[in-house]
Amino acid sequence: MILILIQYPMRTLLRFSYLLFIFCVSCGNFETKKADSAEKQENALEKKLETKSESKVILFFGNSLTAGMGLDPNEAFPALIQEKVDSLQLSYNVVNAGLSGETTASGKNRLGWVLNGDIDVFVLELGANDGLRGIPLEETRSNLQEILDLVQQKNPNTTIILAGMQIPPNMGQDYTSEFKNIFPDLAKKNKIRLIPFLLEDVAGNPELNQPDGIHPTAEGQKIIANNIWPIIANAIEQ
Repeated sequence: MILILIQYPMRTLLRFSYLLFIFCVSCGNFETKKADSAEKQENALEKKLETKSESKVILFFGNSLTAGMGLDPNEAFPALIQEKVDSLQLSYNVVNAGLSGETTASGKNRLGWVLNGDIDVFVLELGANDGLRGIPLEETRSNLQEILDLVQQKNPNTTIILAGMQIPPNMGQDYTSEFKNIFPDLAKKNKIRLIPFLLEDVAGNPELNQPDGIHPTAEGQKIIANNIWPIIANAIEQ
């Protein structure tokens, strides 16, 4: 997955474009591994969500950024949010429901079993893979809206937070700009909280990304956690 700030020197954009090409070519081989990973994750999450406790649940539903691809799960930003919650002695259990390679369509299809448990705060981080594959913008928008509707139908009291995404201009400036606008538009329409750009201050920085130039390092994940924590904390307080 690539989520990159739009304004960069041409040399940098060309480098990311090349990485995007390599990423897309490898998607075919990735699908089989993704299916196996989804099945294992489903079993693990079902056990975690079924665990009865007095703690409320914050669930991060996303792709490889949420999953912490290339890192130990404890280095991914959901685990770092759990550390912040624990340090304040708050009764919240953070669940990482990230799956590498996830699109809005595949996310919508696996949402049902994720919602089997009670969720107090639902953080939606999907869409970037749609943009990288050039999926029609209305399809991405529609899938995200359906996910939001399903969450609200399951539990109207669930607080929803939408993570904003950006992509490089490989698909053209119009597509890139309209893609970016999907997230604030949906947040406003549904009256939910918005993380303006999940990878703020991380995307495009080689020192904060793994050798693939795509996925954040452990240090990059820390910055993400610090960026989104005020929004999570505000949702918890209210």
